[in-house]
Amino acid sequence: MRTHPTRRTLRPSLAIHLAAAWLAAALALFAPAAAAERVKDLANLAGARTNQLIGYGLVVGLDGTGDQTTQTPFTTQSLQSMLSQLGVNLPPGQSLQLKNVAAVMVTAQLPPYVQPGQLLDVTVSSMGNAKSLRGGTLLMTPLKGANGQIYAMAQGNVAIAGAGASAGGSKTQVNQLNAGRIPGGATVERSVPTTLGSGDFVQIELKDADFGVARSMVDAINRRFGTGSAAAADGRVIRVKAPQGSDERVAFIAELENVGVDVAIPAARIVINARTGSIVMNRAVTLDECAVAHGNLTVTIQSDPVISQPAPFSKGETVVTERAQIDVKQEGTNLVSLAPGAKLADVVRALNTLGANPQDLLAILQAMKSSGALKADIEVI
Repeated sequence: MRTHPTRRTLRPSLAIHLAAAWLAAALALFAPAAAAERVKDLANLAGARTNQLIGYGLVVGLDGTGDQTTQTPFTTQSLQSMLSQLGVNLPPGQSLQLKNVAAVMVTAQLPPYVQPGQLLDVTVSSMGNAKSLRGGTLLMTPLKGANGQIYAMAQGNVAIAGAGASAGGSKTQVNQLNAGRIPGGATVERSVPTTLGSGDFVQIELKDADFGVARSMVDAINRRFGTGSAAAADGRVIRVKAPQGSDERVAFIAELENVGVDVAIPAARIVINARTGSIVMNRAVTLDECAVAHGNLTVTIQSDPVISQPAPFSKGETVVTERAQIDVKQEGTNLVSLAPGAKLADVVRALNTLGANPQDLLAILQAMKSSGALKADIEVI
């Protein structure tokens, strides 16, 4: 006699709980992640700043594309000063006619915590009338900070990304020939003293002052390191308690910079570039219902020469006058009703119905702002 295995059935309540747990896990798996940004994306550590360096130098070895020394006397003066330091003394009043030397400005950025002996990238830019710096070599150039002290020395071959050629009065050029870079072309000679905070605190500064972001960041830091770990001094500065030891403080800052912060929707803003006609708006821009009519006014002036010829033997003179014809044309459009839009896509769709070019949108957006239909701040750059 064979026995059949017994079948065990789940109780209805247990099956319901398992199904609910599976559904919750599936929803958690496919649910979108919360919009959060790290502290290092929103703020900088106080004291960890970049310093600008600048220097004046000479680029030699150019293939006849250097400064015209008769028009750039500072190039000749710099060359004579450099030669005198190398033991070469030129006769007084000597006029140098060189074509393979160019005066340049050298710039670089000194990162925080950099130490002597490390290398920096430098940018070399012509300040005279040199045609090209291609193939040139920058001679030893001291780079100074805002306090006038030397922090790095630059020297090396200039790398130019552009190219150009000319013949028979024709010229072709691709990219810029009067500026280039020297990767690792400067050696740091002096470091800038920096401290990782003072006392028991480190200070972080928001890149953009915002009281809401400062409050959210303080809450996120306190949840991670405990209540009372962080406090906001104002809408930009936040003070955080940190360990005393340098190694512990570095590890603490590394962990602090990766704390996630829930950022609220930024203030509605539209940025308009009046020179290029570019318009950029963020997602907080909203539009109320309004009606817009925009027309173009075209003025055409045509001038035709009129010659007045005197009769033969009249001893008159031929007179040339101009006859101008002015035509004014108004291209009007019908009144367009725009529906309210609470999303960026709706605002863009509403503006596209106007069929206006970017230059016309500059005036339309400013008029909408004045009428109160556009809920955004307009910034013209």
